[in-house]
Amino acid sequence: MVKQSILGRIATLARANINALIDQAEDPRLMLDQMVRDYTNSIAEAESAVAQTIGNLRMLEQDYKEDIDAAADWGRKALAASAKADELRAGGNTGDAQKFDNLAKVAIGRQLSAEREARAAEPMIASQTQVVDKLKQGLEGMRGKLTQLTSKRNELIARAKTAEAQSKVIEAVKTIDVLDPTSEIGRFEERIRRQEAQVMGQQELAASSLDAQFESLEDLGEQAEIEARLAELKSGGQKAVTSGE
Repeated sequence: MVKQSILGRIATLARANINALIDQAEDPRLMLDQMVRDYTNSIAEAESAVAQTIGNLRMLEQDYKEDIDAAADWGRKALAASAKADELRAGGNTGDAQKFDNLAKVAIGRQLSAEREARAAEPMIASQTQVVDKLKQGLEGMRGKLTQLTSKRNELIARAKTAEAQSKVIEAVKTIDVLDPTSEIGRFEERIRRQEAQVMGQQELAASSLDAQFESLEDLGEQAEIEARLAELKSGGQKAVTSGE
C-alpha cells in the first residue's frame, strides 16, 4: 500500500505542468520556492522507498536463485542415490539398495519443494521488477522536473531583479529632463550669469557714482574760478574809480 502511494505521488509530480501552475499562482516566485522544497523532499522520500523496494527485489532474486540451486543440488543427490541403489541391487544387496532408493526419494521431495518455492517467487519477482522500473522512471521524471523548477525559479528571480533595477532607474530619471541631459548644468550656468550680471551692475553703479563725484569737483572748481574772476573784476573796477578821483 505504501509502495503504491509513493508510486502514485511520483507519477503525479512527474506529470505536473509547471508552466500552468506558474500561470495560476498569485506569487509565482513563492510558489516555485515551495515547489522546489516539495519536490526535493518528495524525491528524497521516493529514493528511500525505491531503494527499499530494490533491496526487497534483490532479496527475492537471491532467494529464487538459492531455490533453483537447491533444486539442482537435490536433483544431483537424488540421481546419485538412485545410481547407488541400482549398483547395490545389481550386486544382490537389495536391503541397502532400498535405503538408497529411499534417500533418492527424499532428495526428489526436497527438489520438488525447492522448485515450488522458486515458481511461487517468479510472479512476485516479475511484479516487483515492474514496480522498480516504474519507480526509477518516475524518479528520473521528478529529477527532470526539479531541474526545470530550479531553472524557472532562477530565471524568475533574475527577471525580478532586472525589473527592480529598471524601476529604480526610471524613478531616478523622473526628476531629470530626459530631452536635455545638461539641464542641471544649464541651470547652474544661468545662476552664474545672474551673479555676473549683478556684479556688472554693481561695478557700473560704482563707476557712475565716482564720475558724479568728479563732476561735482569740476563744478566746484569752475564756480571758484567764476567767483575769483568776479572778485577780480570788482577789484579792477574799484581801482578805476579810485584813479578817477
